[in-house]
Amino acid sequence: MGQYTLDMDKYVALARQVAAEGCVLLKNDDETLPLRKNDKVAVFGRIAHTYYKSGLGSGGLVNTRYVVGILDALKQEENIKLNEQVLEIYEDWIKDHPFDNGIGWGRVPWCQEEMPVTDGLLEAADDADVAIVVVGRTAGEDQDNHNNQGSYLLTDVEYDMIKKVSDRFERTVVLLNVGNIIDMKWVDEINPAAVMYVWQGGQEGGNGVADVLTGRVSPCGKLTDTIATDISDYPSAPYFGDEKVNFYGEDIYVGYRYFETFAKKNVLYPFGFGLSYTDFDVKATLEGYDEDNIQISATVKNCGMMKGREVVQVYVNPPQGELGKPLRSLIGFAKTKELAPCESEIIEITIPKYTYASYDDSGVTGYKSCYLLEEGLYEFYVGTDVRSAGKVGEINEDFRVLQRLQEAYAPTEAFSRIKPMPKDGSIDEYGVYFEPVPTRTVDWRDRRIDFPIEIPYTGDQGIRLSDVFYERTTMDEFVAQLSDEDLICLFRGEGMCSPKVTPGTAAAFGGTTESLRNFGIPATCCSDGPSGIRMDVGTKAFSLPNGTMLGATFDLELVEELYTMTGLELRRNRIDALLGPGLNIHRHPLNGRNFEYVSEDPLLTGKIGAAQIKGMDKSSCTGTIKHFCGNNQEFKRRSAMGYVSERALREIYLKGFEICVKEAHARSVMTTYGPINGLWTAGSYDLNTTILRKEWGFDGIVMSDWWADANYEGEDATPFMHAPMVMAQNDLFMVCEDATNMELDDVLPRLDAGEIFRCELQRNAKNILGFILKSPAMLYELDLISDEEKAEIREYAREDDTIGDITYFTDENDGDLTVDLTGYDMCKGSSILFGYVTDKFGYYDATVTATSDLEELAQLPVSVSVNGDLKFTAAFRGSRGETVSQSGDLGVFLGKRQYIKLYIGADGINLKAIRLKFRGEYDFPY
Repeated sequence: MGQYTLDMDKYVALARQVAAEGCVLLKNDDETLPLRKNDKVAVFGRIAHTYYKSGLGSGGLVNTRYVVGILDALKQEENIKLNEQVLEIYEDWIKDHPFDNGIGWGRVPWCQEEMPVTDGLLEAADDADVAIVVVGRTAGEDQDNHNNQGSYLLTDVEYDMIKKVSDRFERTVVLLNVGNIIDMKWVDEINPAAVMYVWQGGQEGGNGVADVLTGRVSPCGKLTDTIATDISDYPSAPYFGDEKVNFYGEDIYVGYRYFETFAKKNVLYPFGFGLSYTDFDVKATLEGYDEDNIQISATVKNCGMMKGREVVQVYVNPPQGELGKPLRSLIGFAKTKELAPCESEIIEITIPKYTYASYDDSGVTGYKSCYLLEEGLYEFYVGTDVRSAGKVGEINEDFRVLQRLQEAYAPTEAFSRIKPMPKDGSIDEYGVYFEPVPTRTVDWRDRRIDFPIEIPYTGDQGIRLSDVFYERTTMDEFVAQLSDEDLICLFRGEGMCSPKVTPGTAAAFGGTTESLRNFGIPATCCSDGPSGIRMDVGTKAFSLPNGTMLGATFDLELVEELYTMTGLELRRNRIDALLGPGLNIHRHPLNGRNFEYVSEDPLLTGKIGAAQIKGMDKSSCTGTIKHFCGNNQEFKRRSAMGYVSERALREIYLKGFEICVKEAHARSVMTTYGPINGLWTAGSYDLNTTILRKEWGFDGIVMSDWWADANYEGEDATPFMHAPMVMAQNDLFMVCEDATNMELDDVLPRLDAGEIFRCELQRNAKNILGFILKSPAMLYELDLISDEEKAEIREYAREDDTIGDITYFTDENDGDLTVDLTGYDMCKGSSILFGYVTDKFGYYDATVTATSDLEELAQLPVSVSVNGDLKFTAAFRGSRGETVSQSGDLGVFLGKRQYIKLYIGADGINLKAIRLKFRGEYDFPY
């Protein structure tokens, strides 16, 4: 077995373990769980039959070989007996109420119609010892959740189902197959015996849930978000969801930082909370400290009767000082091994003091734009959630500046933010006060004068990228050969579904033109996404647990080990970079993309993301941390301006990215679609150069989100404005169909006008080429892949189509043919197959015409194969009802009969026709 062999059995086992250890048990009255030997179980809820493995969009569209749902897994359990009559009633009902896939990207229902619970159904379940009720939600790009039934709230039918079943059965277990927290008031109202978040666990999710239900794994997941009494209790509620402007008035008081400081009474379940089947005793001390670190020691003992794991969480209560601070902030955590009854483990946690430093964006301390520790008493708390954590020690600190920086990406618009102010020195009497947010005083253009030195143009000197790889020459000498056009082409990624890299992936970059290839630059491949590899031609990949579930494990070693497998899978599929993990903060529960992200807490987010990057990097592949930064709502995500204080950016919204860069040496970053503080992120010099590179030491690539906009300050953004990305050191614009099209954007005109400079393009090119030098694409280019690994690389075999009885069409005129495609099934994963008979041998092209009611960011791939070989993928986007077309090369037809297959990669596309056109005769070599 080679160094980069992918052990699928291990991959499956790790994913299953994450799906189990990410389950969060909120309630378990009278030891309702685990299920007991020979329990008779009645399963309610249609989602038990139609499990949500993940959300949708780029963060979830993974083609899998199988998905194990909750009911699938329970059917394999030998020690319980499922009520077959209840299952049959549901199966019959589902036949008449099929799964609603919606109409595609951004227009998918977040829940499914639920079967009403009748007296007859309850009677059918009468012999059951325990009832399991499954409720589900999905989510995805371009659509937020809503504070209404079927989204954040239960529907009337779901509420009625839980109530009737709970009233009938003493042991009722409610499982929430969701990507993000939902309203939980119903728990107190209905009082089911047990409630557990089982999230979206990927293709092994059902097996993971069954492991917890049966007690093979004791639940050890912890909430990554605070569950408040009502949606209106969240501090971001007044500032979320506007179509034009969102002011981040809650500032640094996100999630539990707000609730533990101002509104404890509004919490149903605190951050970090999660029950087990056993009991633990945690005794901790502040073991020691020096100038830079503190040391926490905790002894964890399993005091119960079952094996299990526990999470030790460390919080700080800092002095309020001049800045004001939350009363609790997570500063460290660790998870025990699996402890047998009466077994103990000592956990040592070293925490840098920088972890709990504050950033002064106003100068109120006398040290503007600095990370610092204010003078006073720092109290440390340790426990198994934020609310139960007890004090273990304290330190008196003198005032100290830890890092001197410069103002960067501050707001351009004035607004007010929460600031806590003490009254009479009593923490209990804190109230919510507001203060003005400092607006920008330093123009980023004043910093842009720090230009790189231009490398004089030499033309082709015969130097190839391999010479840089083998250190026979320098990167500067290589880049000196590249013309302005070469540099601009290098700035542009091509896709989606570029034929120059692995079929069906998100983009190719690097050697995408003949000129760049002549310099020995390979085409480098990246693919969605956070829940596994997305290949839109139908190629199968492994579907992973979602971001929230990864965070709920609080297990960095486990996540790293899982993503080591993902790195091997990337390498096996010749993909250099995964477009994930997602590191945005769960600012508000209604953000439709929270399932991709980890938590309301920046430390947990950054640590989980770093574990993913470390895992993937072991195979020389990597992840792309995204969306940099502030992607906190999907509604109008391309245009709604966010105004965030510089302090909140640095302490909350950028912190996870900072951790990934500094601790995991992340080397690929994706900016967002939207604007923050007056500038679209892809064109923000402060974000992509000042903070990311100069402050954090990042030396990788920055890419835009797909078809992203940028703007010049004070102007609206447009898709034509790419020059600001070049200025900002957003190295790659993603994506275009043809990198050589100089009329694509304003880069060449702005270069000719002297508004951007060749040295900036060279600087960005060196970033891109430096990334490529470390990627598997370069190893393939230099034939440095071992024969053993080559033998293990996945071959894209012909798909197992049974041709059978298909309709054959004959050319209409000189090899040309138009086939009407209306009337075919066009749901995601379906195929249209037909035969073609011709006497005209030679080269053929195809043009596919289609329409879609979806908006332009919808990704709607259609792959075209001939005789089982993929020829091209028409990467359609939403057209808002207009008819559009895409063409591709079908290669050479040398036989009388061919069969053509179109694979539908996403819902929401309506194919009109395919036109086959004879391009020219083939010159036979004999």
